[in-house]
Amino acid sequence: MATIRRDQRPVNLDASSNPANDLPPISALFLIYFDIKAGYTIGWKRSLPGIELDGVVEYKSLPSGLHTVKDDLIYFVHEHHAGLSAFLNAPAAEEIRNARMIAVGAMVPLSYGRLGRCWKHAERLKEMASVLIKDPTSTNVLEEFWELHKVRDSSPDAESDSLPTSPTSVSYQPLRTASGKPKSHGRNRSASDGTVLLRPENNLSAYHPAWSLPDLLETFGPLIFPIYRAALLRKRILVVAHAPVEQTCNFVYDLSVLSNIPLAVSDLFAPTASSQRLQPLFSIGIHDIPLLEEDLRASKTPAAAHGSGDAQDTVEPGHGWIACTTDSILATKTSLYDVLVTMPPPFSDKAAEKVWPKVESPKGIDMKATQRDLRRYKALRAGLSQFFSPPPSPPLSRHASAGAQDSERPRSISLPTLPLDSHLLDMPDTDGILEPLSWSALAYSGFMWWASAGEQRLHSEEESEADNALLSGLSMSTSRVNTPTLASQSLVSLKTEGEAQRETAIIAYFHRLTTQILTTLSDIADATDSDDEREDGDHLLNDEESEAAMYVTSADMVRMGLDIWSPNDHRFIEDMATEYFGRRAQVEGEGIDICGIRIC
Repeated sequence: MATIRRDQRPVNLDASSNPANDLPPISALFLIYFDIKAGYTIGWKRSLPGIELDGVVEYKSLPSGLHTVKDDLIYFVHEHHAGLSAFLNAPAAEEIRNARMIAVGAMVPLSYGRLGRCWKHAERLKEMASVLIKDPTSTNVLEEFWELHKVRDSSPDAESDSLPTSPTSVSYQPLRTASGKPKSHGRNRSASDGTVLLRPENNLSAYHPAWSLPDLLETFGPLIFPIYRAALLRKRILVVAHAPVEQTCNFVYDLSVLSNIPLAVSDLFAPTASSQRLQPLFSIGIHDIPLLEEDLRASKTPAAAHGSGDAQDTVEPGHGWIACTTDSILATKTSLYDVLVTMPPPFSDKAAEKVWPKVESPKGIDMKATQRDLRRYKALRAGLSQFFSPPPSPPLSRHASAGAQDSERPRSISLPTLPLDSHLLDMPDTDGILEPLSWSALAYSGFMWWASAGEQRLHSEEESEADNALLSGLSMSTSRVNTPTLASQSLVSLKTEGEAQRETAIIAYFHRLTTQILTTLSDIADATDSDDEREDGDHLLNDEESEAAMYVTSADMVRMGLDIWSPNDHRFIEDMATEYFGRRAQVEGEGIDICGIRIC
């Protein structure tokens, strides 16, 4: 198991088995209401010295479009603090435009975790909002809450509240590989399988963003993989959506977690490698444009380009981010982001056909999933639905169960139950989000069918076994894995009775996929260096000579689970080699050779 260094922290899903007794201390508390003349106004506030609220929280807490919804939860980040506000919209007298809109929000230190565990306060913030929307003068509930939970000198810091041995921290164990390539540079070769360890008595708290992970997969389908790859490259990802924003904020959290670098492979990289963690900014608006402009300037400086790679959660400009917004004007600021994700409108879930999110570059070029992504998604979806049965009763509505206890409020939404061979079935409505088959791929498929149908079937079986290997050991039966070797490699299973099995398995799956990509690239870098040393004999290579290009073969692409025919996957590997290993990469294209002559 990888050793946790001082400057690295595991992905913490929930550090306490009793959330009611483990609420993070707050550094600010505020009430915002809508005034027909002044707009959103701070009606009551308390904060620690040095924390400015005016002109900040009223915009971050209330994104555009909230007047169209009855309630919402909004996450945001401001400097070294994470914020959460509970919004309510209730009918009122005509003189205030027939509606009363308020938000009760809190800020917590970002000293540990992407949100400082502020979701633990969500239930109480919603309760206080429901009181204050009926009687805005009942601020005594705010005073009591502030006095009870404000940061004190004697309060334990957030890090001691979330120990690395926390039962739901993501831990890793080595996954044996068949690679026999030479190892050099004194690197630690332990590979992460991303297995998540949970104690039976631990569950995620009711409003934890990770509950939305099954929804994330269903919403994005195969598109989750190109977005995940962009997040691995620490791109600036902007998600444009409509109110309410709670689910979109949860998706921001989820994507930042899925793209986290496992601890067991974090020491394989060059000193100039990208940050270990993509910075989630959560909800942003037009008032955050200066922040994004500052990040753009910082990303062009040598200090940002050569990040330290630490896992601190404070906002550090220039290292990539992911955020969501309801201000569509931000999408026109094409210099401020690298990837634009446009979510379908809320009513699209009632459409006769599936409406997928739109993923594109700043130039408007669609970013699509590969054919390999589609097959991998089918395998993942089938595995999750097969081995994680639906809950015995439908989840309670979060609106109807505001006062329910965590154990009574299952937040996860079950993926549809699929037949055992569902990963072999076609998914409808995916043509618009998939890269078309290239002529080379079509020709190769036709040639393989003509030359050797058995070889084509063997390739399909190898790919299926690779997908099963990513799923094995994640509280799933290994009966679908055909080889004893893979079954024997199944690691620690998730044996908890808690509601978080599926969610933690999804995180572990993507962390295994990240490990698979990075360890393969590291092996190639080591092999390249070793070959150069052998060729030069006793000659000591200088820095320029030691930076030989890494040659990535089609077999290497297959090992990494990527599409050998996709130019976008080729560019992804080239970018990964540069970002994490400071090396150039040359990716071999697949083709057909007949009698030593390449015909395509």
